[in-house]
Amino acid sequence: MGILETVDPKAIELLSRITGKKLEAREVTPPVLFLSALITVLLGVMFADQRVTEEEKQRWQKTLTRFMPAEGQVRQLTQLLSKGIREQKVYAHAEQTLTLLSSFSESERLLLIGFGYEMSAADGAIDEAEKQYLRQVALLMGLKPGYVEVLEAGFTQQAVQDLAALAAVKSLLDPARFHELETLFVKAASELRSILPAVPAQTMLLSHVTSYERLKAFQTSRKHLDSLCNQLYNTIQACSERGFLPNHFVEAVAKISRKLQSQRFRLAVVGEFSQGKSTLLNALLGEEVQPVRAIPCSGTITTLRHGERKQVLCRYKDGRQEEISIDQYKEKASIPKAAAVAHHGDALATTELEEIIFEHPALALCQSGVEILDSPGLNEHPDRTAITERLLKDTDAALFLTNASRLLPEKEKELIQYVRMQLTGNAKLPAENLFVLVNFMDLLDNEDDRHDVTQRLEDFVSAENLLVPEKNRIHYISAKAALRRQEEYLQSFRAFTQAIEHFLTVERGSITIKQSVNSITDLVELILVELQQAEKLLDGEVSLSKAESQKVLEQIGEASGRDVKLQLLSEQVFDSVIEKTEESWDQWVEGLDERLAEKAEQWSSEHSALWSRDQLIADYAKQFNNDLSAELNEWIEKQLKQVILQPSLVGLDAEIKKELSAIQAGIEDIDVLKKAQSSNWVFYKDDNVALGDFGFLGNLGLAGLGVAVFVPAIILAGPILLTVGSLVAGGLFGTGVGGVLGIDADIRAKVFENGFEQFDESLSKTFENIGEMIGIAFHERLERVDAVVARAISMYETLLEQQEQVHQKTLKQREVEKAWLGQQSLELERLNNEAATVC
Repeated sequence: MGILETVDPKAIELLSRITGKKLEAREVTPPVLFLSALITVLLGVMFADQRVTEEEKQRWQKTLTRFMPAEGQVRQLTQLLSKGIREQKVYAHAEQTLTLLSSFSESERLLLIGFGYEMSAADGAIDEAEKQYLRQVALLMGLKPGYVEVLEAGFTQQAVQDLAALAAVKSLLDPARFHELETLFVKAASELRSILPAVPAQTMLLSHVTSYERLKAFQTSRKHLDSLCNQLYNTIQACSERGFLPNHFVEAVAKISRKLQSQRFRLAVVGEFSQGKSTLLNALLGEEVQPVRAIPCSGTITTLRHGERKQVLCRYKDGRQEEISIDQYKEKASIPKAAAVAHHGDALATTELEEIIFEHPALALCQSGVEILDSPGLNEHPDRTAITERLLKDTDAALFLTNASRLLPEKEKELIQYVRMQLTGNAKLPAENLFVLVNFMDLLDNEDDRHDVTQRLEDFVSAENLLVPEKNRIHYISAKAALRRQEEYLQSFRAFTQAIEHFLTVERGSITIKQSVNSITDLVELILVELQQAEKLLDGEVSLSKAESQKVLEQIGEASGRDVKLQLLSEQVFDSVIEKTEESWDQWVEGLDERLAEKAEQWSSEHSALWSRDQLIADYAKQFNNDLSAELNEWIEKQLKQVILQPSLVGLDAEIKKELSAIQAGIEDIDVLKKAQSSNWVFYKDDNVALGDFGFLGNLGLAGLGVAVFVPAIILAGPILLTVGSLVAGGLFGTGVGGVLGIDADIRAKVFENGFEQFDESLSKTFENIGEMIGIAFHERLERVDAVVARAISMYETLLEQQEQVHQKTLKQREVEKAWLGQQSLELERLNNEAATVC
């Protein structure tokens, strides 16, 4: 069950009696209840043999210091608990001890007994009386005798005869089972587990879960198309050098080739910290290359990809790059243990690294053209959450990892819906490229638990319209068991990898191949039209009169003039948009503090202001961030996009269309071009101007503005000024004089005050960021207009050059040129037909 899910009212009553204080249910948090039971067990061990050694006193002090803060209400409570449990001899009363333990899971009870054995072994030997006490407590808890024998063997360094019990204890002490407590308990479980003898390895590590034949076939098709692009490039280059084709065709085929060469599938592994992301990656890759700890590991984005040799590259924010060793990599890819265990926000936020790239020649999935991105844990630290947000903007699929033993608590539900929002740009639409992986299925002990997990997840997915139905996007796995080649979990893991492969090749790859084929065939058709015109010029079927040559020159000037006109118009519209945006922004900011203050009154948290202050601060900080984000998004949607940008961009696009249509009409006004050119000469598919498009603002929220969301406040530009650690260390939150409610109100007020203060300081820089984002829309439009105009001018210039060459060549030379053009046309048709077969 677990102590987070339910706390026995009798336990609250007992602790009130022990401490002499009337405690409320919200004050008896899981760590407090666990600490109470721990004190009880440790005192029971210390007094079991009627003597307390100096080593036991030192162990007692060390253990309590480990879980007790240096100062504050929790420290005072711990002292009251220690005194009350000792004086009332709670450890000697089975009924009272059982009351404290009634809400504990089997794993949590086992961890308590482990602490007891640690105390017993403090003086170098486990006394028989202490051993008997621990066995009685374990029996009272309902633990199997074989489990206790395993713990004894671990502390006495004896061999374990019952290997099944050893495996069961190892499983029960898996750190993944303890995240409902705190990281300190997670780390304690990991350390206790490491003391136990190793379970004999039954099988070797996983090599390849699947052969990835579909991905290999896709890569073969991609390389084939790129080879055709290379042949096409050579033909176009030769025709261009002879003056038969405009130069822009060379760049057009080069663009298709670059897209094919750079094509790779990107898988992002996301989720809260310590969900097994690193183990999942190791299982996918078939080699233990990622560091695995029981505490937050991923300190930055790590990209795993294919390379000619095994190497690790570090890219830094200042532009530096260096190669490091594998051992250094495992250290670089990890958050420092001290920082992770202590939740030091400042330490977590400080890193010079931009990205770590791990290249390997033999990683099966990466060999097939897939890059895997190990993201920092969502909800681990706001800086790292922001990194993961940016990562999701450029990924083919996101693998969201959750834990079967604590599936989808409320915060995780929010996170997975947030990932959906990042992938789709819409909080309502299902995400086609989101996979939900339920990890640690091996930790579920019976079929009923597995059914409950499956039902709970499927109900949530259905209720929230999270995933596209019947797309095989949910998988129940154990990455660790698959890595060890346990057959049941190997099969489920293989089913997952096959689903990923199908998605990448069929739902993503086939579209990529088809688009590339269409780009090649469309380009070839345009080139053939141009070469036909060149042949007609050589035959004398068409020619330019002096008047038409003059008209062509005039059209070149006309096209250039229209380009300049659009440039000037765009600048005017942009200036007007910025002016209106600034006015609207000022109106939005006015009264924002009052609107946010009203929302702050509705903040809530499951954490106590007395015992879980840091978590309460973090919860309120998150709600401040969410409220500010909601306000900002509403202004963007209702004012910036609808009132200011939409009418301005629609008007600008109308002028762009008008001017480009005039250029097209000018082309059709030249008889030679009218006879020989296709009507889509200027406006062909891939390079058409996206009229009416201002979707660049689709996700323009805090992340879209380059906004960094921090704890406990947000600052929209510049460095981190405030973190939970700095607030607490700086003494901004006192102990309060009005009890729990007084402390809670004080924390709420301070979070709001500091958050809004930082936001206010960042206003000018934030508005500057908004202006830059708006500028991108105008700049991209003009770049595409420039490209269209440049093509038209290049076509005019080629026509004049061809006409000049015809006049200078003899009949024999023209016949030779015609024959050569015929050969090039045949080659182009061959390439066109071959490209069409790739689909």
